[in-house]
Amino acid sequence: MARGYAAVTLRDIAAAVGIKHTSLYHHVPGGKEELFVEVVERSLERHRQGLRDAVERSPNALRSRLHAVADWFLTQSPMDLVRMTQSDIPALSEQASGHLEQLTHQSILRPIEYMLRDACEAGEIRSTEFGLVAGGIVGMLQSLFSVPEFAVQGSRAAMGKKLVDVFIDGVGARD
Repeated sequence: MARGYAAVTLRDIAAAVGIKHTSLYHHVPGGKEELFVEVVERSLERHRQGLRDAVERSPNALRSRLHAVADWFLTQSPMDLVRMTQSDIPALSEQASGHLEQLTHQSILRPIEYMLRDACEAGEIRSTEFGLVAGGIVGMLQSLFSVPEFAVQGSRAAMGKKLVDVFIDGVGARD
């Protein structure tokens, strides 16, 4: 996950776990693609569950829920969704890529879309572009993993919460 599908060989994986690369086929007969899909599925399930738990523990207000989302995302290892979308998924078979695209949407974007829909129905926000806004929030939060350590203000999670506040409050144009 850290280096991407194309950059890692079965020999690299076998060396990392201390077995011969041919032994991997005993565990994953479908080879590198099957292993990659299994790893991504596990990661997405962990994110889906973590996001759900974080949101359920927070108050119903959108700001609190998005703070919980920011905290969850930014205290986990980065998924690098841009690389996955642009590089990893296109390198997979059509069946595997379609499966992972759908699973990513269900695990990461859809929960945020539902939060936004609830906030709209409660009168907290006006926008009904739930998919677009959810993608923007995830992209905004994921981009904080690219901030160099010297520029991190407090923590990435704290920066994520500040970005959520700006997102909700707006940048406030000067008069």
